[in-house]
Amino acid sequence: MKCPKCSKSDSKVVDSRVVRDDTAIRRRRECTDCGYRFTTYEYIEKIELMVEKHDGTVEEFERDKVKNGIMIACRKRQITPEKIETMVNEIYNDLITKSDNSGTVKTSQIGELVMEKLKNTDEVAYIRFASVYRKFKDVKEFMSELQNIIK
Repeated sequence: MKCPKCSKSDSKVVDSRVVRDDTAIRRRRECTDCGYRFTTYEYIEKIELMVEKHDGTVEEFERDKVKNGIMIACRKRQITPEKIETMVNEIYNDLITKSDNSGTVKTSQIGELVMEKLKNTDEVAYIRFASVYRKFKDVKEFMSELQNIIK
């Protein structure tokens, strides 16, 4: 595994544990060259999931895109990396069950699942994600979404 600090490819596993939902292994690694510690995750390879974008193009599902979107929404919030991993795993599993026979889902399905998970986890992170995902045109739309949460 390549060290993110010095780019050397030799590291040792310091700690290894199963992630809460038992679908991944979290490994704490240490670079044998510079001593930098970093975390990796190992997943079971599942069926290939394809995503149909708004413009009609189809591409392979990238869990890192979902994870990065959630991480941005959760920045400076009290949400652990493990909780984010659990959300991404749950979203992926939901998408697998909702995909059509060709294993294809729409980007709108992904966005709605992310918003659902964030709404149940942290309302501020939900609003952050929704403001980008729903592309609010003005303050009234934004306030309307806030009113829905307050109720």
